[in-house]
Amino acid sequence: MTTLGVVFLPQNPPETLPAVARAAGAAGLEELWLWEDCFLGGGVSSVAAALASSTHVRVGLGVMPVPLRNVALVAMEIATLCRMFGDRVMPGVGHGVQDWMAQVGARPASPMTLLREYVTALQALLRGDMVTTEGRYVRLDGVRLDWPPDPAPPLWLGATGPKTLRLSGELAHGTILSGGTSPELTARARELTGGHPLAVFVPAATGPGAEQRLAALTLDHPGVHGDAAQIADAVMPWIEAGATSVILQPTPDEPDLPGFIRFVAEQVRPKIPRA
Repeated sequence: MTTLGVVFLPQNPPETLPAVARAAGAAGLEELWLWEDCFLGGGVSSVAAALASSTHVRVGLGVMPVPLRNVALVAMEIATLCRMFGDRVMPGVGHGVQDWMAQVGARPASPMTLLREYVTALQALLRGDMVTTEGRYVRLDGVRLDWPPDPAPPLWLGATGPKTLRLSGELAHGTILSGGTSPELTARARELTGGHPLAVFVPAATGPGAEQRLAALTLDHPGVHGDAAQIADAVMPWIEAGATSVILQPTPDEPDLPGFIRFVAEQVRPKIPRA
């Protein structure tokens, strides 16, 4: 089944998020996604605010950079969110931007080794297991959550390169593809991950100046623009390529984000087949 969502960009002031989440809930939006970009809003606190300000909307965090956060702490945060908000929580982790990781003294020599160790330990912790491991990066000595989620949530993994895509297909529930990913690359990602769920961020704009606002972005794929019918038609290549969640990414200068959410949920969604 294809779902449709919207990104709340971290370039937006954090204090505007509760109103945006309320608008998403009122409009019946299926998914609201958040990013944790350095050095903007905190991902976990933002997800908690969005969940608390809405009902029914699933909220995704794509992604928490694994070099930046201890795996036990991330397990605690995810477990707490899931116990409070259930299956509306969609947690995602990933490499993070390596230049940013270097800025904070957390860049690993082997990102792939770290990610494998991290995801393996994180999923075990979320299952409620007692975890002892002595990896190159992840080291835990008899760690078990007192309040594990029940059930453990599906874990998403942010990925772009072929090695990470294969790792995501091996270990994760689904893969998050960054904004600017073309339908062709989406199809390749589906092949490399083995056909599991794919969420892809697609830049989108509507209203006056929509095409010009998209053109100002430096992305490999120009995104989609126009009225509801035009945008619905334009996202079909991603769906046909295997995307199970198409998350429309407004431009940073979107003048009316609540209005954009209502447009997506109320006008675009009915024009896109669910199956």
